[in-house]
Amino acid sequence: MIAAWKDRIGADVLGLLVFLIAVIVLFSMTTDRFLTAANFGSMAVQLPELGLLTLAMLLPILSGGLNLAVTFTANISGLALAWVLQMGGGPDAGPVVFALGVALALSVGALAGGVTGAVVAYSGAHPILVSLAMMIFLRGLGEFLTRGGDISGFPDYVAFLGHGSILGIPVPLLVFLAAVAVWHVFLGRTPLGFSTYMIGSNVEATRYSGINTKRAITLIYTLSGLMCALAGIIMMARFNSVRVGHGEAYLLITVLACFLGGVDPFGGFGRVMSVLLALVILQVLSSGLNLLGANQHLGTAVWGLFLIGVMVLRHLWKHRVEGRKNE
Repeated sequence: MIAAWKDRIGADVLGLLVFLIAVIVLFSMTTDRFLTAANFGSMAVQLPELGLLTLAMLLPILSGGLNLAVTFTANISGLALAWVLQMGGGPDAGPVVFALGVALALSVGALAGGVTGAVVAYSGAHPILVSLAMMIFLRGLGEFLTRGGDISGFPDYVAFLGHGSILGIPVPLLVFLAAVAVWHVFLGRTPLGFSTYMIGSNVEATRYSGINTKRAITLIYTLSGLMCALAGIIMMARFNSVRVGHGEAYLLITVLACFLGGVDPFGGFGRVMSVLLALVILQVLSSGLNLLGANQHLGTAVWGLFLIGVMVLRHLWKHRVEGRKNE
């Protein structure tokens, strides 16, 4: 199984790299505004929001589940931070207040994810149903707390987190790349990361091997909630406001990015770096179509069509490899 996993990942990475290069070449020949610093800067600012939410979605999918509450967990975490800043002086809130707000936001995200994971693990309910219920709850709670409006009026230094740069690299992108590195190490070098793959492959066999699968699933969703909270903090800093529904359109795209990156929809297979490549491809497609003046909805349609094409190609490739083995 390990050899097959390595072969599959290698083929996915190679295919994604080839396609990424082809897309870059195509858009660079179509418009002279594509290979510019302004365009790459724009992509670097837009990518982290979707990227962090995709990382939050990745762990549950690898474990054979799903977390439909990622965007609203991010929103409610952002609301927690915004509430602390408002209570601490609004625009005059100091760094200590901000640190307390970040701690509360991360705690709220972890709690939402942990509750979802615990219900999935200990009740045996399907992850789709449980996370859908959590999504509805968080959305309703957020609408109740904000009365459907925005919360704004934050200290000036918060804007640096959403729009600042260090050595010319946008801060949100640095945060996202750090999160990618953490997820990469977690999945490849920790017992819980190994358990995540095992649970996704066969939860019963994993349980019989001596692993506490219920505890592991709870922790997986808790970590997913933590990543959602980080995304919510970045979104609040970028928009300079918090509103229930920010990033709602990202939900299905996070699933798309995972599957495009070679993650098995039934769990057990997938790698962070492949998902990172998939995110870059989606961002390049979106930016290229935008420069060509295409409608935003057309870009979404292209993403969906692209995913269908990838699934068909993978199916054909799988049968080709199996055919060679049987010869």
